[in-house]
Amino acid sequence: MLEKLYRYLNNEKENRVCLDITEEACKHVPKNYFIIMFSNVMTKLGDTLSNPKTVLTWLMSYINSPVYLISLIVPIRESGSMIPQIILVNYVNKQAIRKWLWVVGSFLQFLSISSIGIIALNFEGALAGWLIILAIIIFSLSRSICSLSSKDVTGKTIPKTRRGKLKGYTVSVSGVLVLIAGLYILYKSKSDATISFYSSIIFFASATWLVSAIIYSRIKEFPGETVSDNKTEFNTLSKFSLLKTDKSLRDFVIARSLLLCSALTAPYYVLLAQEYIGKESYLLGLFIIARGIASIISSPIWGKLADKSSKNVMAIGVLMASFLGIITFIIISYFDSVRQINWIYPLAFFILGIAHGGVRLGRKTYIVDMATGNKRTDYVSVSNTVIGLILLITGGLSALVSLISIEGVVLILSIFGLWGAYKSYKLPNVE
Repeated sequence: MLEKLYRYLNNEKENRVCLDITEEACKHVPKNYFIIMFSNVMTKLGDTLSNPKTVLTWLMSYINSPVYLISLIVPIRESGSMIPQIILVNYVNKQAIRKWLWVVGSFLQFLSISSIGIIALNFEGALAGWLIILAIIIFSLSRSICSLSSKDVTGKTIPKTRRGKLKGYTVSVSGVLVLIAGLYILYKSKSDATISFYSSIIFFASATWLVSAIIYSRIKEFPGETVSDNKTEFNTLSKFSLLKTDKSLRDFVIARSLLLCSALTAPYYVLLAQEYIGKESYLLGLFIIARGIASIISSPIWGKLADKSSKNVMAIGVLMASFLGIITFIIISYFDSVRQINWIYPLAFFILGIAHGGVRLGRKTYIVDMATGNKRTDYVSVSNTVIGLILLITGGLSALVSLISIEGVVLILSIFGLWGAYKSYKLPNVE
């Protein structure tokens, strides 16, 4: 049944495609394909229900955490999962089997997200904000382990020309679950929009990482390339020299750093809605529903396009996010009556969800396809660490600017996004 479904989803009628994986791994592709899909569906559901751009922004605002702390949660969560990778990569490269690293990282994410629910129930104000940020830091460190290991596990178990579709189907299926969750939140918001309700959402989100860890442990992974302890050329600092010697990696990192507008602008759309519409809980449900529908509609399309040209997917996605940000700035700044219409904010978030889905799926497919073995792991660790540092800097600056003008942050990030679209388009195809 898995074989038939795999062939149907990938339009594979004759011999199985095994590009860029071993013959041994090729025998288990259908089973691994769906294990990776279902485990990632669960984590993506958890990501959405504990997303710093929507749920955590809403939750921290609800418990009266300062705006500057709310502005920091996205860059801290994203950069915290990236910066440590340059240190962790040496350990990861010594492991012939890497799925267990992902399992441990997923379990630690379960614990850290659970703690956010406990904090929300027992604290408020600046203290609650700082405690939540501490939990996010722990979550991000755990996520960095998963990020490093998952790229290599996918590269070892899933062939080229199938990886983009896998990510697309994963996001689409998770989008259905997100839509259901959003509708439930919208329904409950009429009668039970309390801190206990929001905390229960966080507790449910945390459980998805526990379930995902159990599913992921069933992957059939074969030993891959490793690095011995005495191989000195693979020390931490030397990996940064790849940015100087490897033009392909350097161009990708530059392009990716300019794509951050699709991620960093998201919480500001939520804050704008709260500022001009209010903190009505039904809006949170609409934001989550918008994200779910965006994933369902766009992800399979992005996935198919990414298997043909992932760099074009990156360019199109960030172009959408940039134009949306510029239009949003104009509306907020010059059209007082329009900015008070409650449905325009979920609509903007829906468009941003489509755009960010393309950026995210495109760059993930690109980095997996552009290298193999430990070179792939080195590429991932170097690019993620550099992007993490850039995120901290831009996130800190955005937090300062947001104290003056929230819509101004959206405009500045969107202008950088236009440059990112051009740099992405100029990258070479790796498919």
